[in-house]
Amino acid sequence: MRVKKVSVWVVEVPQTAPLAPYRSHIRSSSTTQSGIVRVETDAGITGWGEHNVNFLPNLSARKMESAANQWLVGRDALNVAAFHRDCPFETRLKSGIELALWDIRGKATGKSVANLLGGVIRERVEVAACMGIQSYARAGEFARWYVELGFGTLKTKAGADVQEDLEMVRGIRDAVGDKLKLRIDPNRAYSPQVAAELCRQLEKYNLQFIEQPIPAEPLTDAAWLRGQTSVPVALNESVTNPASVYEILRAGAAEFILPDTHIAGGIWPCVEIGHICAAAGVPCIMHCGHDLGPKTAAMLHVAASCPAYSLANDTTYYGLLEDILVHPLQIQSGSIAVPSAPGLGIEVDFAKIEKYKLEC
Repeated sequence: MRVKKVSVWVVEVPQTAPLAPYRSHIRSSSTTQSGIVRVETDAGITGWGEHNVNFLPNLSARKMESAANQWLVGRDALNVAAFHRDCPFETRLKSGIELALWDIRGKATGKSVANLLGGVIRERVEVAACMGIQSYARAGEFARWYVELGFGTLKTKAGADVQEDLEMVRGIRDAVGDKLKLRIDPNRAYSPQVAAELCRQLEKYNLQFIEQPIPAEPLTDAAWLRGQTSVPVALNESVTNPASVYEILRAGAAEFILPDTHIAGGIWPCVEIGHICAAAGVPCIMHCGHDLGPKTAAMLHVAASCPAYSLANDTTYYGLLEDILVHPLQIQSGSIAVPSAPGLGIEVDFAKIEKYKLEC
């Protein structure tokens, strides 16, 4: 089975209040932008993928589509291993195509991606609600809302100001106590020394972890930080591929690992990362880059089939005005059912792509 055609669109879907505007220390946004990939084959089977496009310079769906067609057309659509060996693209476009190839492979064999990856060990995958930086009062309001929705885990952005971070965490704990497992993500905002002081002040709030509070390199800084506090340290931006995870674990730099398909290059690298972490006894959490349905479905298949992904995986899916799927995924009591249909188990609504696509 050979690739016949690749199509790429960039879509922008509004986020709903109260999620929007979603504020980090880097930017605020009220929309979700994603690259959507469709791969068609000479056997009439079509696969869908998605990749994050945030912060890409000179964003152009046309250029991504042209490059994908020049390289991919005529290649074996079922050989994911050869794709990873040979693909020359930056990891975002690479990951979007790779998701579509897994979708094709599943449809060709009549199996879900999770079953292709070894089998379903979790029929429902727990998800953590992700929210932007909030004030003490708003953080408490959000926390109560998340508890009412049935979430058991909350991750907040952080990193604009240490005192603001502390007040936000205090607001959550004052509002709902320990009803929510709590994580905060400063996105590399702080020096190791400032992060150490922040963590010491956070110790009384029983955080599940603090995610990437310091720059991605050197790993020795993260290892040092772990020795300064009882708050567990998780790494995301330091996680770029399976080899990076080996180095993180060898350095003793993290207690939790957060990969993402658009950073690692697709589903298979995240599975490999899960295998490495399972061997080391380190939990993995799938990271979210403001994902629509195809990428969220990919997260579900990885988490459903890999033992290491045992905790709640990040999502902002609950905050979309619409998804581009015919049948959007449903979050119930803080978890999502793993799609069981062949491939990713989703059906894309082309009219929604037309509605939300950007001309670029």
